[in-house]
Amino acid sequence: MTSINSSIKPFNAMAFKNGEFISINEQDVIGKWAVFFFYPADFTFVCPTELGDLADHYSELQARGVEVYSVSTDTHFTHKAWHESSDTISKIQYPMIGDPSGAITRQFGVMREDQGLADRATFIVDPDGIVQVIEVTAEGIGRNAEELVRKIKAAQYVRNNPGEVCPAKWQEGEQTLAPSFDLVGKI
Repeated sequence: MTSINSSIKPFNAMAFKNGEFISINEQDVIGKWAVFFFYPADFTFVCPTELGDLADHYSELQARGVEVYSVSTDTHFTHKAWHESSDTISKIQYPMIGDPSGAITRQFGVMREDQGLADRATFIVDPDGIVQVIEVTAEGIGRNAEELVRKIKAAQYVRNNPGEVCPAKWQEGEQTLAPSFDLVGKI
């Protein structure tokens, strides 16, 4: 699996976004924050609830300079059909990457080889193309976009404030920590 502090690898893919098919590669990711949101398959059960929740937070993420890329091993054609047939999926404005060969899914290390499907996995990538956050859940456990937004805020804060770290449950505007010798054993 891709690890924390590793660089994303080169890729080329087709995606469905806002009624169009677009080409996306790793160079489109560099220079901004990105979320790669892997999910098993279109036209399923937990997946649309997660993708819809993410769509509800997309404008907030965009305001923070974050692009979202949902990825499944379906084709970009299937993403279009799902977008046109589901009220939940029709509100998605972020790119829905088709990865029918599984190349991107394998690069991130979240392919279920016996099924040809992606695991339910999230990767937050910084503007340098470096993975800062990884979350993988079991098949039946959906993710929470509010917690994803919180993690992005923390990652952005740490990047912009060297020498500070965000404690558990940190929310934007709350106190951070400055690790030091004198802080050891005081928390």
